[in-house]
Amino acid sequence: MNRLALAVVALSAFVAGPAFAADMPLKAPPAPVAPPPLWQGFYVGLNAGYSWGNSSTSYTGTGTGFVPFTTSQKMDGGLGGGQIGYNWITGKFPYCPTCSNWVFGIEADIQGTGQSGTAPFPGVTVTTTNPLAILSTTVTSTGSLKQSLPWFGTVRARLGVNPTPTWLLYVTGGLAYGEIDSTASFTTTVSTPAGTASASASSSSNVTRAGWTIGGGVEGVITGAWTAKLEYLYMDFGTFNNTFVGPPVGAYTTLAASSRVTDNIVRVGVDYHFNWGGPIATRY
Repeated sequence: MNRLALAVVALSAFVAGPAFAADMPLKAPPAPVAPPPLWQGFYVGLNAGYSWGNSSTSYTGTGTGFVPFTTSQKMDGGLGGGQIGYNWITGKFPYCPTCSNWVFGIEADIQGTGQSGTAPFPGVTVTTTNPLAILSTTVTSTGSLKQSLPWFGTVRARLGVNPTPTWLLYVTGGLAYGEIDSTASFTTTVSTPAGTASASASSSSNVTRAGWTIGGGVEGVITGAWTAKLEYLYMDFGTFNNTFVGPPVGAYTTLAASSRVTDNIVRVGVDYHFNWGGPIATRY
C-alpha cells in the first residue's frame, strides 16, 4: 500500500512540474551593447610619400656690377611620418538607418623629408682699367642658393562623406608649419696681369615658417580597426626674407633674398581606430 502511495505522489509531481515551471516568469536576457559607430573616435597612423616643392626667390644686393634678379628651384624629395586624429559623425545613410553618412574630424601630423634644391646665381664679370690703360682687373662673381625642408607638420580639419559604410571621401585644410634652411654660397675670382686669386664664402639661415594647406583624400577599411588612405596636400609657407654676406669684393658682397616656398604632397598611410573593435559586420 505504501509503495502504491509513493508511486502516485511521484507521478503527480512529474506531471505538474512542467506546468508549474511554465507559469514562472522568465528573466529577459541583457540587451546587447551597441558598438560605437564606424569612423567615430580616436585614431593614430603612419604615412610615407613624395613631395614636389618649389622655391621662387627675388634678390637685391650691394656689390660692383650687381643687378637685381630672380631664381626658381625645385625642392623635391621623399617624406614619412605619423598622424593622430579624432572623428565625429553626423547624419545617416538613406538606405541604412544605423550607418553614418557625414564625418567631421581634426588631424595633426609631423613629417621628416629629404626635400632640397639648388638654384645658381647669374655670373657677373666686371673689368676695370687704370687711366693709363696699362693694367686691368677682372672680377667675376658666381654663387648659388640651396634650400631644404627637413621637416614640416600640419594641423587640419577634415570633412568627409561615406559613399559606402567602409569608405570615406574627404577634403582637408588648415595650418602648415615647417623649417626652411637656406645657404648661399659665393665665389669671387680676381684676375690681373700678375695672376689670378679666388675667394669663397657661404652664409646660412634657418627659419621656422607657418603657412596653410589644403587637400583631400580617400580612406577605406582594410580589416578590423585598420584603414588605409591616399592623400594629396598643397602647402604654402608664404614669403620670408634672408640676408646673406658674400666676399668683400665682387657683385655679391651682400645679398637680400625674398623667398616663397610651396609644396605638392602625395602620400599613403594606415590608421588604427581605437573605438572600433569587433567585426565590422556587427555594426550594420
